[in-house]
Amino acid sequence: MQLTGAQIVIECLKEQKVDTVFGYPGGSILNVYDELYKHRDEIRHVLTSHEQGASHAADGYARSTGKVGVCLATSGPGATNLVTGIATAYMDSVPMVAITCNVTVPLLGKDSFQEVDIAGITMPITKHNFIVKDVEKLADTIRRAFTIARSGRPGPVLVDIPKDVTAAVTEYVYKEPAKIEPVSSTITQEALEEAAELIKKAKKPYIFVGGGAVISGASEELKEFVDKVDAPVCDTLMGKGAYDGTDADYTGMLGMHGTKTSNLGVSRCDLLIAVGTRFSDRVLGNPKTFASQAKILQFDVDPVEINKNVVVDAQVVGDLKEILKRLNPMLPDMKHTEWKQELAELSMKFPMSYHDEGLSGPFVIEEVYRQTAGDAVIVTEVGQHQMWAAQYYKYSRPRQFLTSGGLGTMGYGLGAAIGAQIGNPDKQVINIAGDGCFRMNMNEIATAAREHLPLIEIIVNNHVLGMVRQWQTLFYEERYSATVLDDGVDFVKLAEAMGAVGLRATTRDEFAAALHQALESEKPVVIDCIIDREDKVWPMVAPGTPISECFSGEDLEKKEGK
Repeated sequence: MQLTGAQIVIECLKEQKVDTVFGYPGGSILNVYDELYKHRDEIRHVLTSHEQGASHAADGYARSTGKVGVCLATSGPGATNLVTGIATAYMDSVPMVAITCNVTVPLLGKDSFQEVDIAGITMPITKHNFIVKDVEKLADTIRRAFTIARSGRPGPVLVDIPKDVTAAVTEYVYKEPAKIEPVSSTITQEALEEAAELIKKAKKPYIFVGGGAVISGASEELKEFVDKVDAPVCDTLMGKGAYDGTDADYTGMLGMHGTKTSNLGVSRCDLLIAVGTRFSDRVLGNPKTFASQAKILQFDVDPVEINKNVVVDAQVVGDLKEILKRLNPMLPDMKHTEWKQELAELSMKFPMSYHDEGLSGPFVIEEVYRQTAGDAVIVTEVGQHQMWAAQYYKYSRPRQFLTSGGLGTMGYGLGAAIGAQIGNPDKQVINIAGDGCFRMNMNEIATAAREHLPLIEIIVNNHVLGMVRQWQTLFYEERYSATVLDDGVDFVKLAEAMGAVGLRATTRDEFAAALHQALESEKPVVIDCIIDREDKVWPMVAPGTPISECFSGEDLEKKEGK
């Protein structure tokens, strides 16, 4: 049948089973929005307060559901406002398709009103991007975009469509979406046998889980693998929930703000098995000393990640779920009782703890865990509150913890929480924010209110840029340059002005009561939690030092003779 380009866009979204899109209209994309209006009973459009909110919402929707997130924007500033969200998705391997519309083909390259080369701008932060100048190529380009976004190591794809292409007419024929097969052709028997031999010979194996385990849906296979190897397990920020955080074998996060048990354990192990992790700098500390007593075995779908940040002794390249499916039958049931006992003693010696007076970030997270029975979808911004959320909430399933790990995007969480709540209407979604991050995209509270989303926004408010201030305290002789936010902004009134419920807590009892009220509410709720600006995230590894040199506040006081 003969359809316009705008109609083809909508039909291709329907082909891909897209039920929700996030966006903001403008002149160049009006034809698409006109068709979207006609199909509003089939595709839900969520009008965010800002295009960056739309990109983060698409990201949160994708991370929490495993589907492709879709965002829309018009040309020029509308398109460039998506850039931070696209980069966030790229760094964390999130499947997303961003559709922008540009000025007409004759006006491209002429500095036309609201024209920008968004394909050129986003080239380094997308898996692929397209500008479609011929309506006959539009349908297949959109289909290809979804295939690229979902296949292999997922990521964002951008499709830019000039306005006259959305108005042009061509023949459209429905096609079933391409079936995405996991990457398995790269998994060789030789590599699996080498991996199995290393594992069998190890006396002190440690399993290190990254975000790839979440993306591949490998939790069941991972549990079987851990049970066979009989090894302790640590994870990255992105890997949380892939392995049950309540399991006895779990020792906590690894790296700059990881547990002492994990950091010391990895420094003592004789085989580190890295599953779906890219060895980021926040994990490594000093790369020259990282896991210096161990051989390293890496499983990853992306060959580029092998030997990129750490030189490994062996590797298997392919989809993690497929790797473990093939490797598990090759392994006997092993026992490493003494090694696990050594880790258990470390856990008893170095438990995660915080001061038990007054309202604090760790208490907030633990109270959220208690009142939600560990079942909420937790989203975060970036900073101290993010680390506390990673340390003190126990994640028992994948896609339960959403955070900007690679790019570290302040302002990510609220938009992502909106996407997650829409994608998971039966779950309680809670965004943990700092007061600095909340200011970045707090306008999206209006979106949550308009959409009648019962999400909860918890602001861990210390009236400073907490993590930056922590570094200024520890490494910059307490020169607090541009990190004080004590300017009297009333977040409760702000929430109420945007149609949400606003609550404030200054004590533990007040927070417990406020959270209980929020969990019973059918409207979005903002809880402003006032904590001490001197609270810090412990343990910590100073940048560039071995992870075995992790220290706590008590360690620092002893060193300084206090």
